Formats: sequence, structure tokens, C-alpha cells
Amino acid sequence: TDSIKTAFAIEILDNEALNVIDPKAIIEVLASGFTWTEGPLWIEDDNYLLFSDIPNNKIYKLDSNQEVYTFLEPSGYTGEGTYSDEPGSNGLVLNKQRELILLQHGDRKVVKMSASIDNPKSEFITLADSYNGQKLNSPNDGFLDKKGNFYFTDPPYGLPLKQDDPNKELDFQGVFCLLNSGELVLLDKLTKPNGIGQSPDGNTLYVAVSDPHHAVWYQYNIVKSGKVTNKKVFYDVTQLIGQKGQQGLPDGLKVNSKGYLFATGPGGIWIFNSSAKAIARIHTGQLTSNCAFDNHEKRLFMTADDYILAVDLL
Repeated sequence: TDSIKTAFAIEILDNEALNVIDPKAIIEVLASGFTWTEGPLWIEDDNYLLFSDIPNNKIYKLDSNQEVYTFLEPSGYTGEGTYSDEPGSNGLVLNKQRELILLQHGDRKVVKMSASIDNPKSEFITLADSYNGQKLNSPNDGFLDKKGNFYFTDPPYGLPLKQDDPNKELDFQGVFCLLNSGELVLLDKLTKPNGIGQSPDGNTLYVAVSDPHHAVWYQYNIVKSGKVTNKKVFYDVTQLIGQKGQQGLPDGLKVNSKGYLFATGPGGIWIFNSSAKAIARIHTGQLTSNCAFDNHEKRLFMTADDYILAVDLL
């Protein structure tokens, strides 16, 4: 891990960032040895982190002593044999009832684990698996709004042949909202939708696009649950793709209660204010897929390639 630590750095781009992160904060390696980590979720009551290892079709639990346990296997593909190089669960979300929602690549579904998180089992209740009678591609990342509507993205990354897979049924990649009524609404079609989040007031939706030819974050106005308007580019990093030290595309993102966006992208994690100004970057030195806060937003957990990283926030 020493070689990756040399790449760790916190870059302040605007003094506003000094309210969010200390430039001298230490980026810590909490765990390593996975294949491709994603979907970090902090479980406050019991002080542990859940995260997906997508290629290995597992969810791991990292406890407060930095011990790692298998939490759930299989997590995303429950069929026989091998399915693809990314069969597992991706995004993980806890609802108000303390039930775990999983976005499953292999089974191509948004599901809820029927067992309690205190006694996990690979038994699932399907929440969404098709749109207009056509199977979803491979649900990727999502969040619940305050009313219990579930917003999620559906790129092709979990399909064996990705975009060109013969079993792909939808002819687009969607951004969806599963309304609390059970209706699935298509919000937009994007080339490679990925991370997704909303502003604290619930009025703005943010979506990452991990397309090397169009590496952007979009923002939309949320008119009402499941209806968006006024789409515009929030920030564009296309020109950085492929440059030295800029590994990675826009991927997972989280928005804190003050409206700051923590978005994975070239080089690590970008921190934006709500006016789309980049105020800081957390350089991880490797492909970084997602991040999550603890419940006090004083610590940021990062899934970065085969590592779990953390840094303290202000």
C-alpha cells in the first residue's frame, strides 16, 4: 500500500473548501485485497461499513476494528455459473425501516433483502426489474428521497458484453425513479449514467455520466417526485480524461447536508459547491468508484479499485 499512499493528496482549489476539509487531513487505507469495490454504506447504529465487491459477487462488512467479514454472498447474481465480469451488487442503500436495498448487476434488478441486516441472507424482494416489459440493463447506483421514492441509474456495465450484449432489452440507458406507489418512471436517457444524488432541499438532481467522450455531471430541477426539468451540465471533465494522473471517470457521488457534492472523477474525489464550483480534490492515485459519509458527515469513506480508504472532514 505504500506506493498508493505516495499519490494521496488533498488539493484546495478555493478557500471555501477549508470549511469542508483540512488540507493536511490524512487519507487512510482501511482495507485492501478486493477486486473492484463499490457501493459504500455506513451503518451508524453498529459502526460498520458495508461495500460491494462487484466481480466477486459479494458484500463485505468492515467493522470499527478494521476487520473484514463476508456479509452477503451472492449479492448480485443468484443464478448458476458465471454471468459476467461484474455480476455482483453495486449501490447499497438503507431505508427508514433498516432494510437493505441492493442494485444488482447480475440479476438486473433493484431489490430489497428480505432478511434483517443483523442476520443477512441472499433472499430478495424485487422492487424493479423491467421498464415497459423490457428487462433493465444492470441497475447501478441510487438513493431514496424523503418520501421513499427511489432514484437510480441503469447503465450496461453488468451485462457480459456491456453495450453490445445480445440480451440487452432496452435500447437506451436510463435514469429512473421508482415511485413509492410502485410505478417506475423514466426521467432521462444518457449514454452512461452512473452516480446519482440530490440536493438537501430535494429540488436538484445530480447524475454522473461515465462516458470518456462526454464525462460530465448533469443537474436537473426536480419538479415533483419522478419529474425533472431544466437539464444542464453541472461540470464537464471530458478534457481531463486520459491525462497523466487523471485516472477515472465520473462515477459514484454523494451530497452532504450543506449541499456540497463529493463526486468521484478523474484523479479521485472532486468536491463541488452547489454553484458547480470545484473547491477541492482528494487525490487517491487510482480509479475511485464511490464514497459515503458517516452519519455525522465528519468522515468520508471511499471505494477505490481494490481498496477502502477514509479521510476525516470538518
